[in-house]
Amino acid sequence: MMFITFIGVTVATILIILFEWSRMNKKQKKEKWTVVILTMSGWILAILLVFFSNMLGPADLINMIFKPLGKFLLDPID
Repeated sequence: MMFITFIGVTVATILIILFEWSRMNKKQKKEKWTVVILTMSGWILAILLVFFSNMLGPADLINMIFKPLGKFLLDPID
């Protein structure tokens, strides 16, 4: 099942890149690289979520970092 999802995500990523690539002029090299980098970053995140579905998200990381800081700032000084 994970292999089918991997293939589906990969095909969708390739289709997105091809669709966006065809709409850009030949002179837009920076924009093309930006589309490729952002799309491949999304592909990597999607594949990681397919294989490691219990992986912590960005909100969990932020909560883990700032929760002790919030407790420290909100506790009354004795």
